[in-house]
Amino acid sequence: MNDFLLQNEPARKVIKSLGLPVPVPPKLARAKGPMEERPLHDVRVIVGAAGNAPLAQALAGTLTRAGASCLVTHDGLDAAFAAPGEAFGRPAVRIEPGDELHGGRVGALVFDATAVTTPSELRSLYDFFHPLVKQIAPGGRAVVLGRPPATRRDARAGAAQAGLEGFARSLAKELGKRGSTAHVLYVEDGAEHRIAGPLRFLLSKRSAFVSGQPLTISATAAAQGEPAWTRPLDGKVALVTGAARGIGAATAKLLADEGAHVVCLDRPGDAQLCSQVAHGIGGSTLQVDVSTESAPQEIADALSERHGGVNIVVHNAGVTRDKTIARMSEDKWDQAIDINLSAVVRITEALLGGPMRDGGRLVLLSSVAGIAGNMGQTNYAASKSGVIGYTRQLSRIAAARGITVNAIAPGFIETRLTAAIPVMIREAARRLSNLSQGGQPRDVGDAITFLSTPGAVGLTGQVLRVCGGALVGA
Repeated sequence: MNDFLLQNEPARKVIKSLGLPVPVPPKLARAKGPMEERPLHDVRVIVGAAGNAPLAQALAGTLTRAGASCLVTHDGLDAAFAAPGEAFGRPAVRIEPGDELHGGRVGALVFDATAVTTPSELRSLYDFFHPLVKQIAPGGRAVVLGRPPATRRDARAGAAQAGLEGFARSLAKELGKRGSTAHVLYVEDGAEHRIAGPLRFLLSKRSAFVSGQPLTISATAAAQGEPAWTRPLDGKVALVTGAARGIGAATAKLLADEGAHVVCLDRPGDAQLCSQVAHGIGGSTLQVDVSTESAPQEIADALSERHGGVNIVVHNAGVTRDKTIARMSEDKWDQAIDINLSAVVRITEALLGGPMRDGGRLVLLSSVAGIAGNMGQTNYAASKSGVIGYTRQLSRIAAARGITVNAIAPGFIETRLTAAIPVMIREAARRLSNLSQGGQPRDVGDAITFLSTPGAVGLTGQVLRVCGGALVGA
C-alpha cells in the first residue's frame, strides 16, 4: 500500500530534475489529534466579497473564532470583522488585492459571491483571485460561497451562481499540484448561521484529500443547540459497520477521539480483528452478518438494550464482486446489491423505527464508482449509486427529527482492496486526481467524523467525495 513516488525522495528528485511527464505528488499535511477550538490558529486568510457581502457577519464570526488572522479586501467587510476581531484578539487588516503581502504566503482565500446575480458579475471572481492565487501556500485552501442556483428566481442569477461550481472545480485542478484545494459552498437563504462547521472543515487539515467539492448548506434538518467544537461527540453512541479494518477501523478511532462510545460491528469471521479495534478505543463489539434476515432486529435490540439507543450510524460494510456483466454470475450480482444497498436500507429502517435518537447522524458509504461507473463493476456501481439516491430521499424524511443523512464517496484509498489491484493500473489510478495520489483511510474517517458532529447540521442529503478531486466522474 506504499506509494513509491510519495515515499521515495531520491526518485522524486530525479523525476523533477529530468522534467519527466510524471506527476510528482505533494505530501499532504493531515490533522493530528482530536478536533480543536481553533483549527486555523495563526493561519492567514484573505477574505473578499462581491456586492454588499451578504455573508460578512457569518464569515467574520466563523474565521476569527477559529483562530484565523484575516485580511479583507472589500469595504463591506471592514465593519463586519471589527467586533469579532476585537473579541478574539485578531483584528482584521484591510488590503487591496494587488498589495504586496508581508509575512509570506497565506493559508486560504475565501470569497463571498452570494451577491453575484448576472453573468457579467462573475468578473468579481477574476478580480479577487487573479492577483492573489499565487499567494496561497502549499497545502492551502480556496473556498467560494454562493447561493444554490435552483433557488434563484431569475434565470440570469441561476446561471451566474452555477458558474461558481465550474470555477471552483477548475481552480482545484490548478491548485492540486501544490497540495492545495478549492471548493464551493452554496448557502441557502436562512442557513447563513450554519456555515461555521462546513467552512472550518474545508479550511482545516482534516479535508486534506477533499478537493473540488460543491456542497449545499441548508436549514432543512432541525438543530439541537449550539455545536461544540472540541469533543463534539461526548456522550454519543456511534455504530460503525465493517469496523474491523481499513476505513471502518480508522473511523471508529476518530469518532472515539471526539468522545463517542463506538460500537464496532463486523461479521463473526472477523471477530478477533474487530475486538482489537474496539479494545484499542474503549468501545464495544457486535458480531453480526449484515446480510442475514435477522440482522436489522439483532442490531436494533443490541443498541437499545446495551446502550440505550444510538446517535450516529456509519454504514461502512460492503463488498466488491467484480466481473463484466456478460461474465457475472447471479450470486455475484445479488451479493453486491444485497450487502451494499439492501442491507443498508433494512438496517436503517429498523434503527429509525427503534433506537435512533433525534438529532442523530446517518453516514452512508457510496463510491465514485456510484457516480461515474466503472468497468467490471455494474453490480457495485448500481449499489453505490443506489446509496446516493437513498441518502437524498431519506434526508427529507428524517429532517423533522433533526437527523441528517449524508453519503461519502471515496475515490482511490490505500487499503488492502486497492493493494490487490495490478501495479500499473494501481499506479495510474493514484495519479488520476487533482492531488496525484491515493488517499488514506483516515481521510475518509475525517470526513465521516465531521458529518457526525453537531456542527454539520447544515449538511443533509449531500454526497461528499473524498477522492482528491478524481478526474473520473468529476
